[in-house]
Amino acid sequence: MPIPHTDVMPEAEFDTLTVSRGGGLPPAADLLQPVDELPEFASEPDLVCRRVRDELMLDGNARLNLATFVTTWMEPQARELMAETAEKNLADRAEYPQITAMEERCVRMLARLWHAPRPEQVRGCSTTGSSEAAMLGGLALKRRWQERRRAQGKDTARPNIVMGANVQVCWKKFANYFEVEPRYVPMEPGRYHLTADTLTAYCDDNTIGVVTVLGSTFDGSYEPVADVCMALDGYQAATGTDIPVHVDGASGAMVAPFLDPGLMWDFQLERVASINTSGHKYGHVFPGLGWALWRDAEALPDDLVFEVDYLGGSSPSFTLNFSRPGAHVVAQYYSFLRYGFEGLRNLAAQSRATARALAARIQAVAPYELITDGSELPAFAFRLAPGTHGFTVFDVSHAMRARGWHLPAYGFPAPCQEVSVLRLVVRTGFTAELAGMFIADLTEVTRNLHTARPAIAPPLKPLVTA
Repeated sequence: MPIPHTDVMPEAEFDTLTVSRGGGLPPAADLLQPVDELPEFASEPDLVCRRVRDELMLDGNARLNLATFVTTWMEPQARELMAETAEKNLADRAEYPQITAMEERCVRMLARLWHAPRPEQVRGCSTTGSSEAAMLGGLALKRRWQERRRAQGKDTARPNIVMGANVQVCWKKFANYFEVEPRYVPMEPGRYHLTADTLTAYCDDNTIGVVTVLGSTFDGSYEPVADVCMALDGYQAATGTDIPVHVDGASGAMVAPFLDPGLMWDFQLERVASINTSGHKYGHVFPGLGWALWRDAEALPDDLVFEVDYLGGSSPSFTLNFSRPGAHVVAQYYSFLRYGFEGLRNLAAQSRATARALAARIQAVAPYELITDGSELPAFAFRLAPGTHGFTVFDVSHAMRARGWHLPAYGFPAPCQEVSVLRLVVRTGFTAELAGMFIADLTEVTRNLHTARPAIAPPLKPLVTA
């Protein structure tokens, strides 16, 4: 029996849209149709594809985007696997058990990479990115605090969470969405992230946890997680209040294990209850994929985990969404198998070496001075030397954009609002040739700006970045 014809409209209805087949332009009237209204009729797929591609040409080149930490290059084999599994719903675990198995294997690999004392007891899941993973970590902190307070016969009305002013915006969203008071430890001149010496002044019995950042989006620096844990040990000894730590390792948790083996930041520290990372940053997967891991079942209360049984089988679920493609988990599994520990170390080392070399070259270009040098995350911030007149970092960013580079400029939050910087992120795929072209363009742009128009006013808000 022949398969019935399933076109949504008879082929003859498309005759007026076939002018593009010979390379001609569509009718002018068709070009003037509103772009924010659903068309009345279907169109030729090739024509629509060309229109979409033409519009996307106006976007920036992802490889020249030095603002983002997000992966912009993957091997062809990984791309193929993602294309082959894009239609598979990760939530439908009974139908696609092998993708679920791959997810569980990735969790175990990360648990061992992050020195979990008992990897088999670690609880973890994939997410759409570090923002979701961070919120899940925050929710677990809040629920543990609520349970502890109720067991003590105390109220749970005013939870707070302590973190540096440099945290990514997802933590501000968490505090807002889930009604937790954010307590930001402010920056100080020369200290642009959380340190152990001041944080306990912001803690009390209502503190659900302290967030530490392994790789600040502001300047690429690591926060001293071990020192923070030690300070909280002292705080518990003095007050009896036990405050857990969540490590936001969106970028650093996939860099430090390979390049900084002596750094204490992960589950080796008993106070670290949970860690999140982005598979789509230095995990070498296209966006969006994140991971959230908890030290053990005690760190993730059971009542936050739901059993889902209406897709043909029962499976646990702890996410803020439901349906999403399994392709990203498959790509992460491929990445882990493809590179192994040595390969991931080599990729991270190459990125860090490129970042440090770029930082050294930029420092030699007057009038720039470094805030960081790329020796932690493969990212660094730099600024104009005090006393520079005639142009600002915002002028530099604007001029580099005209040459195709996206080099972000932004101001730090109060009380360091007078500090404005440029930040450069090195990722896999940023070659030595690209680095050389970048330095050449930056040098020429800087030389031109010395005699250019008046400085551009800075934006009103600080950086928000992936």
